[in-house]
Amino acid sequence: MFAVYAKEPNAEDPLASLVVGDRPDPEVPDGFVTVAVKAASLNMHDLWTLRGVGIKPEQFPMILGCDGAGVLEDGSEVVLHSVVNAPDWQGDDTLDPKRTLLTEKHQGTFADHVVVPRRNVLPKPAGLSFAEAATMGTAWLTAYRMLFVKSGLRPGQTLLVQGASGGVSTALVQLGRAAGFRVWVTGRSESKRALAESLGAHQTFESGARLPERVDAVFETVGKATWSHSIKSLKPGGIIVVSGATSGPDAHAELQRVFFLQLRVAGSTMGTRDELAGLLSYVDLAGIRPQIGAELPLEEAAQGFTDMLGGATAGKIVFTR
Repeated sequence: MFAVYAKEPNAEDPLASLVVGDRPDPEVPDGFVTVAVKAASLNMHDLWTLRGVGIKPEQFPMILGCDGAGVLEDGSEVVLHSVVNAPDWQGDDTLDPKRTLLTEKHQGTFADHVVVPRRNVLPKPAGLSFAEAATMGTAWLTAYRMLFVKSGLRPGQTLLVQGASGGVSTALVQLGRAAGFRVWVTGRSESKRALAESLGAHQTFESGARLPERVDAVFETVGKATWSHSIKSLKPGGIIVVSGATSGPDAHAELQRVFFLQLRVAGSTMGTRDELAGLLSYVDLAGIRPQIGAELPLEEAAQGFTDMLGGATAGKIVFTR
């Protein structure tokens, strides 16, 4: 079958490991189902896989793609949940010590077909296109959990999103605006800030700019480059919810501010199957549609990877079949 995969880990030149070609048709273990992929979205996790982060060398070659949407053999249209749990796990899917994501142990979605556990498929809302639904399982689910499960915010409070154009950031803006929060966003360029405003941000600021007032919560996916600004932007008792560190993890902790102002730091990773079901219902009811920056045929996946590596994104990059 046709697929886009990583042939080997390459920390220094990840795109050199990217192959667009053929892979064997997948086997279907008991309890698994085959999904004919119609659309799959690109995530930073795919670049980390090319670098060999979070995956053992013996797992290569690995078909990339953490999430997607497609059709079961009976014609049912489905959205994929990317977190694969141990068969006997009970509780929060994200806390299972044996959990994996697609592309870590199981082959991913950038292919004609993907095989996943039966519980990892959910009905696709009729109002979402396959391309829109393909953005839900990773970036949008991450944003949903950060905002509605981890932050503790109430409608009317103010949040700051660090970074204006990535998949999680754009989802946070759209979800936050629809839920009644005052949404502020930082961005490195005028065009990225304009994108955030078009998606519902109430105000945007240059990266590192002094804000008109402190905020109730900051949502972090950038890490080292923005961490100090995030700490300084919080009200006493405020919270930082962090789900990534694309600019590097080794930020200065600024512990004096943390303890003196009684700030809280909460980590957040992906989301549960039930949270994905809630997200799908929410966007359908609210009429929210994800920002898709580029929609490319899977055969042109290399261009999407190049754009993401260079930071040339304006929402999600989606590959279609």
